[in-house]
Amino acid sequence: MTPPERTPDSELAGLPAWLYPAGFWVAVVLLAVGVLFPDFALWGVAWVGLVPVLAAVWVLVTGWKKDRRLGMAAALALAGLGLVVVVRGWV
Repeated sequence: MTPPERTPDSELAGLPAWLYPAGFWVAVVLLAVGVLFPDFALWGVAWVGLVPVLAAVWVLVTGWKKDRRLGMAAALALAGLGLVVVVRGWV
């Protein structure tokens, strides 16, 4: 008995294949500009931290109806990040 054929899937874990490469190259450009203009270095570092947050929001919004467990995992990741920000404010 052979398993059913799987079609090649360009999306992994609900993310489009272009999201992380695009985020990476935007970060590289911002950090390179930050070398010449140090005021932009903060934007590059902030973007590096923002890419996973944007990915979680993307999965939450687009994947909620397709795969509820994946959407719930993205919501929990965002809630955990929010909790870290709140607790960091207390400390």
